[in-house]
Amino acid sequence: ASPEICSLNMGSMNFGLFQITDKIKDWKHPWEKPYLEKTKDSIVSNTFGQIERFMKDLGEGHGVRFECECYDVGHLYTLAHFLDRKLIKPPLFVQTIFGILGGIGPHPEDLQHMKRTADRLFGDYQWSILAAGRHQMSLCTMGAMMGGNVRVGMEDSIYVGKGELAKSNADQVKKIRHVLETLSLEIATPDEARQILQLKGGDRVKF
Repeated sequence: ASPEICSLNMGSMNFGLFQITDKIKDWKHPWEKPYLEKTKDSIVSNTFGQIERFMKDLGEGHGVRFECECYDVGHLYTLAHFLDRKLIKPPLFVQTIFGILGGIGPHPEDLQHMKRTADRLFGDYQWSILAAGRHQMSLCTMGAMMGGNVRVGMEDSIYVGKGELAKSNADQVKKIRHVLETLSLEIATPDEARQILQLKGGDRVKF
């Protein structure tokens, strides 16, 4: 496989999901609760060596572009380090992530701080917002109004509105599209997105 673009986390972090077990009363599968609880004592590993290997093997080796996932301010500085070393090349696609325990919080000032820091470090780049749980739609809307791109989906939140479960990713996409178009913001087509991110094209992915 040689994808056009893939996620690349810019640092190791404590990725805490254990705290939500107190809110769930009915479990559908026996693995669910232990899976969440084990995040209390586990770490998501993305060392400098691992990140460098991905950039060389996938970036230089396959022409893959990266969605650089930054869960905290230090991750932005890690990305700047690799940019200085020319292991990753512009245009950067910087995904700032909010509301995961172990990373930066979901306060609007947190979003503004990440944006100001990225502006200072990178100048011209593509910025995107991902917010977990109930913060998804509000922070994505705020980020879009500040000129950013947005990401929604059931990996990040299972809701489409307050107390309303999403039936699919499409539910969330339709909602955020409606919000953005109501704000007179334009949605890029797939071809436009490929051009903005300078992707190699779907005909070169080998799968």
